[in-house]
Amino acid sequence: MAPPAPPPSRVFAELDLAPSPAPEGRVEPAALPGREVHVSGSAELSARPDRARVSLRLVSRKEAAVAARSSVSRRLQYIAHSARLHGVPEENMTVTEDFSRVENTYQMEAEVCIIFSDFGKMQSVCNLLIEKLGTSVTINPPHFYHTPEAIDALRRQVCVTAVGNTRRKAQEVCRLFGQALGKPLLIKEEETKEWGGHIDSHLSLSADSQTLQERIQNATAYASCRVFAVFEIKGKENRRNKLP
Repeated sequence: MAPPAPPPSRVFAELDLAPSPAPEGRVEPAALPGREVHVSGSAELSARPDRARVSLRLVSRKEAAVAARSSVSRRLQYIAHSARLHGVPEENMTVTEDFSRVENTYQMEAEVCIIFSDFGKMQSVCNLLIEKLGTSVTINPPHFYHTPEAIDALRRQVCVTAVGNTRRKAQEVCRLFGQALGKPLLIKEEETKEWGGHIDSHLSLSADSQTLQERIQNATAYASCRVFAVFEIKGKENRRNKLP
């Protein structure tokens, strides 16, 4: 039985040093036509989430409607005050309330959603509320996610990094043959991939047993990019003879 054929080789750089026939007239020696280096390069980057959404739940059940409303209202005011003291803007806090009759009592329920851009302040606010309000408030684990601006920045950065890696590869190839790299003639983005991360503020279904760092790691976004480029070759490098 014949052995399996070897896989096709992958070419990451192609150097063409043979100049094409020069056209009539004077040709600048610094940029002979047909002298090109073809290279491909790639990059992979990651971005941690830049936002966290925390949901808090308050419930009060009293025989008097006014007492039920007042109990929840005082706690809502304290939560909003604590968040503002830690630099959370008003537009990053939303409150929904539900008032109902349960058997012979009145039940007031409220949910507070706070969006943080500073995770250290998020922990400080949550710790303070647990200390001051105790079991009268239920704090759900934070949900980490990316804003569209953060994802766009990751996409741009990984593309620019891939182009930079490709240019450095072309420089090394040219230097290996004693040539100098010229201007780019073609830069083409061949493939991009993205995985991981969350791009919205909806709560995830991750386990409550996860640590804070595990949640951040699971929400980290990744992106890769591969580019193809063609650079001009400017001829031999100028190397000065060094005196001993």
